[in-house]
Amino acid sequence: MNEGLQQKFTDAIWVAKSLFERNKTSGSSANMSFRHEGKIFITASGTCFGRLTQDDFACIDSEGHWLGKREPSKEFPLHRMLFQKSETIQCVIHTHSTYSVLWSCLDYENLADIVPDYTPYLKMKVGRIGCIPYAAPGSQELFELFRERIHESDGYILKNHGPILGGKSILDAFYGLEELEESTRIAWLLREEKYYAEKRNS
Repeated sequence: MNEGLQQKFTDAIWVAKSLFERNKTSGSSANMSFRHEGKIFITASGTCFGRLTQDDFACIDSEGHWLGKREPSKEFPLHRMLFQKSETIQCVIHTHSTYSVLWSCLDYENLADIVPDYTPYLKMKVGRIGCIPYAAPGSQELFELFRERIHESDGYILKNHGPILGGKSILDAFYGLEELEESTRIAWLLREEKYYAEKRNS
């Protein structure tokens, strides 16, 4: 294995364990992929971020053919669409992190930009966050909904499901995901504070 691929595996496993150990994902709910020399490596179906190893990645070639013994995550089509969107996207991460999921359960008029700018950092690190209407995880309906809206936003939250976004490297995608979760946490807490203030004053 060449040094560049080894470093990507090292970064991916570190990111996965960091997310798991800080309760940003649980069980086998998350998936991550990265590009290397024309191939895509994605966490295999049923893998856990807390126990991830190099053997837990499936490999897909440039034609979309699955190589090796491990079956890729059923949400691979979402990852592939993001890679096809831009050559600058080199890594995609999808989790079910709590505050992003909570924020996705609300209703919005503008589905292309659903997270308020209470701090400047989400826009700086990622851009606009869109909401993808609900469809069953891994379904063709979800893939079609994602395809229809992929160019409207820079990062995404699947409604009642969780965030998915890409980055120019594994660490860049991780930093963006962290900022999205922190931004939705701030937005949720401020929403709660406004609700209870209105209750106190009514």
